[in-house]
Formats: sequence, structure tokens, C-alpha cells
Amino acid sequence: MTQEEYKIYIDKVIRRVEAARLKVSDYHIVKIVAISKYSVSNEISNLYKIGQRAFGENKVQDLKAKAVELEDLPLEWHFVGNLQKNKINNLLDINPTLFHALDSIEIAQELQKKLEAKDMTLDALLQINSAKEESKYGFMPEVAADRYAQITKECPNINLKGLMSIGAHSEDKEIVKKSFETTYEIYKSLDGATICSMGMSGDFELAIECGSNMIRLGSVMFNK
Repeated sequence: MTQEEYKIYIDKVIRRVEAARLKVSDYHIVKIVAISKYSVSNEISNLYKIGQRAFGENKVQDLKAKAVELEDLPLEWHFVGNLQKNKINNLLDINPTLFHALDSIEIAQELQKKLEAKDMTLDALLQINSAKEESKYGFMPEVAADRYAQITKECPNINLKGLMSIGAHSEDKEIVKKSFETTYEIYKSLDGATICSMGMSGDFELAIECGSNMIRLGSVMFNK
């Protein structure tokens, strides 16, 4: 695919985002984070040339490697994966724009210690397991608001900006929709929350229609 053909392809993706956005409101803004975990640096660079600026990785070592390889480009890096305690310092060395997957009080407390020691802050999203699936990380919906308030109070170096969730793993559109609606209802109840990150390549239009204002697109952005 030539660069011009790729641009036409991405324009079609953008039009799909626009169509879903306009079903919500003319004023509803949706940010695309291109998930580059299965892509190499030149593919990221090609997407940058078209206009994409925010990219996400789910492994700290991959995020670090690509951030170094592409340091000449003004990219916005997001970390979207499960964070292990022994990788916290490595993540903070990269200083990502946003950490999408804060999924336990234990990690929040450890992050707070490291951030305080480094005199840093980190913008983050609380991950919700809205479909209550054993295969997923995140807080259960019933406790999410309380844990959000607890982290906000006890971890001042973590700037919680809102929520992230992954849609239900189901072929039933109504079940997936319900999982998105669950996250969005919690999001609306949180004072000061500005980001509701939900929706991936297979379900982003539904996620937007349910209120998402940040989508995480991998394969569809890199034509894989």
C-alpha cells in the first residue's frame, strides 16, 4: 500500500469515527490512540505522516524501545497494559502522557511511593472490569467509584482523569453495549473526570455511541 493509498484507507476509518460521534452530538469529541504493539517503528512513522500523534503500547519494554527509536517525532505515548510493580520505575523513566490501566489499590500505592520519590505526577485512568470477566483486569463496577475516590485522596501524585474499560467478550452486541453503558454511567458520576476510554478496533463505533471519548485502535489503524 502506497502512502497515498494508506491515507485514503485511514480517512475511511476517520469517517467511521465521525459518523459514530455525530450520533452522540455535534460537540462530542473523540480521541484516537493508535495501539502499535504489533507494529514496527516505520509503520508508526507512516501513520504519523498522515497526522496521528497518540500511540499506545501494552508492554513497558516495547514502549521504551519505540519511544527511543522515534524520539525525533513529537509523539504522545500512552501505556495501556497491565503494570507490574517491578516495571514501575521503567515506566516512569518514559513518563507517558497517560496510563490507561490502573487496576488495583496495591499498584496505586506503589506508584504513589515511586512518584513521590521522583517528585513526579502521572495522569492515569482507573480500569473497570465492566463485564465482570475473569480474563480481564480492573475494579468491579460496584466498588469503582469508591476506589476512584480512595486513590484520589491517598495518592496525590496520581492524577486520575477518568475510566478505561474493555468491552465484553461476546458476539452479542447487546451484552457488549451493556458493558460500555456500565462504564459510562460510573464515569458520569465521577467529579472532574474527563476521559472515558473504551472501544477497540472491533467495537469502537458502539463504544462511541455509548459515550466513549477516547478509543484505542490497533489493527484497524495499521491495516492488519
